[in-house]
Amino acid sequence: MTQLRTSPPPPDAELLHLWVLDTSAELRSLRAALQAALAEHSDARSGPLDDIPDRMVLVATELATNAIRHGRPPTEVRLLHTGELFVLDVADHDLTTIPELADTRPIDAGGRGLLLAQSFAVEVGWYATEQTKHIWATFGDQARTDARPQPTTR
Repeated sequence: MTQLRTSPPPPDAELLHLWVLDTSAELRSLRAALQAALAEHSDARSGPLDDIPDRMVLVATELATNAIRHGRPPTEVRLLHTGELFVLDVADHDLTTIPELADTRPIDAGGRGLLLAQSFAVEVGWYATEQTKHIWATFGDQARTDARPQPTTR
């Protein structure tokens, strides 16, 4: 298994919403509330979010499901925003495990939530505080993201 990069989310990220979940039955409400929050903030931006809400809802569901199933309650889901990116931060209270990418498991063995997050997000990372373990993912306009300077090779 491969480990995720360890770092906090972008330091300038501002908290927009916080949801606290205790059971998987609350995931449906989370999805609807996250869609509504993103729609609200889309109206405040200069352009549409395209598929960002769909990608974020899918990743939020996967990460929150993992936190509820394998972590210690409560699970906290935060929606943050920087100048150009939305940040999804999912925390649980299990400090005994380190998030790992399940890249060597058979496809039907599960454990693909972090790989899915990496596929749909700009960046994915994790960090721990004294009480919580956080997995975060950033989402933004692909054009904006793709326009970032890339390292050159010679």
